[in-house]
Amino acid sequence: MNLLKIALLQLAPESTTVENLQKGLTFCRQAWQLGADIALFPEMWSCGYRICDRPAAEWTAEAIPLEGDFTRAFAGLAAELQMAIAITFLEKYPGGPKNSLLLFDRRGEPVLHYSKVHTCDFGDEQNLTPGDGFFTASLDTAAGPVQVGAMICYDREFPESARILMLQGAELILVPNACPLEINRLSQLRARAFENMLAVAACNYPQGTAGCSGRSVLYDGIAFGEEGDARDMCLLETPPEAGVYLASLDLDALRAYRRTETWGNAYRHPRKYRELVQEEVKEPFIRTDSRR
Repeated sequence: MNLLKIALLQLAPESTTVENLQKGLTFCRQAWQLGADIALFPEMWSCGYRICDRPAAEWTAEAIPLEGDFTRAFAGLAAELQMAIAITFLEKYPGGPKNSLLLFDRRGEPVLHYSKVHTCDFGDEQNLTPGDGFFTASLDTAAGPVQVGAMICYDREFPESARILMLQGAELILVPNACPLEINRLSQLRARAFENMLAVAACNYPQGTAGCSGRSVLYDGIAFGEEGDARDMCLLETPPEAGVYLASLDLDALRAYRRTETWGNAYRHPRKYRELVQEEVKEPFIRTDSRR
């Protein structure tokens, strides 16, 4: 059994980037003490997703550089602890900041830089610059290499996000989050794991922070057991309270399942999906106000 231990840092943020840096470093050490191979933060940890009900000029000014003191501190800690860290931050970018994740491997090297593609343009996130696409990377861990991709919060609403990552070989999708994870959104995450035969780890803010609910989750993507019986893919659903929560993903079992089951890329008909990549839809469904 090849276990990958994932720590979900379901933490309440502080009021400044410096305070969030120090708190983040402290709780990464706690995750390491629990035996974690990967520590995952909720969405936009550098500012605690404090963008609602504030002037855009105020919170966009809190953006930090991709290669700055904040990210370098987590790179150094990852190398010190020999533990991968997926840190999230409001990234400084010309024309408007990005909502970003930077994954450091256990040597402190950056292996995945992802910026949220599906920004919530119906609200405050219209002031953000969307990311350019979805990417995967091979992450070296104590459990061996694992193919990792990322989505951020609202990306979950679009099946194409996880599907593209699956086609790139992702075995695990990291999902920083900042919203109420109620039954419907949790069902979306569960569906992304099921239909792509991959693990989904989502880290949310605790209840009482930015309208969030806690309930961070890890789904392992294995919907059926060896005898074909349905099983619960949920390895962890946290309570609403703040804390560091650890769960173990059996990589050997996931890989064996992917070799024999029928989801993922096994029986797709991509030539019949042309409408999915057309910019203009002949008969729009309800809404036509997309900016992208």
